Amino acid sequence: MRSMNIAATGMLAQQLNVEVISNNIANMNTTGFKRQRAEFQDLIYQNLERPGATTSDSGTIDPTGVQVGYGVKTGSVYRIAEQGSLTRTDNKYDMAINGRGYFQVLLPDGRTAYTRAGNFSSSATGQIVTGDGYVVQPEIQIPDGALDFSISPSGQVQAIISGQTAPQDLGQITLASFVNPAGLEALGDNLLVETAASGPATIGNPTGPGLGSINQNYVEASNVNPVFEISALIIAQRAYEMNSKVINASDEMMQATSQVLR
Repeated sequence: MRSMNIAATGMLAQQLNVEVISNNIANMNTTGFKRQRAEFQDLIYQNLERPGATTSDSGTIDPTGVQVGYGVKTGSVYRIAEQGSLTRTDNKYDMAINGRGYFQVLLPDGRTAYTRAGNFSSSATGQIVTGDGYVVQPEIQIPDGALDFSISPSGQVQAIISGQTAPQDLGQITLASFVNPAGLEALGDNLLVETAASGPATIGNPTGPGLGSINQNYVEASNVNPVFEISALIIAQRAYEMNSKVINASDEMMQATSQVLR
């Protein structure tokens, strides 16, 4: 019976849906995490009677036809780039983007990765780095004799140096934006890389056209809504159960048929 295979595709789809939801819930407290959502598409159809086919010699047309679907498949699992709330940390190296854009990070293999997680720190040489020690681009180095430093909303970094009255400019933090940020490929460790789907990165200063501002001493929290995720989990579980009942019903129908044939 076709219904068993159709229901099996439904169970597999809801299993993946639960996996996506569970990943969202697991990352509720991950800095800069963007929740994901699974989208599904129906599979191909068998046309037992094609819509619009002629039904008589007088030219009457079948208004609807008879089409039987073969189930469901995963169309996409995309990332929702909704702004997360900003949390104050009072760590001078922490930065949060209020608006669009990504921080740039230099990977050991020479590639540039992108992240919304601004929980940065300092290297042994004073460079601003991620928790894994990857240098934030453009490279900013805080001098050893700096008494304090500040990062403006537009990304300008200045430091107060011992023995100097005027602040010293250390550099400019830039942000990257993409036409389709949902097309970025996740590497883990809060890092994303450019793909053909995301389009090339457009680099600019914070507060520039299409880019957000930088908030020093803050980090961006995950945009996962626990209430929404639990509701989605319940719906996915119910859909899984209903598909399993279809398989049970199909099995009982096959048992009844085999008993008649005996």
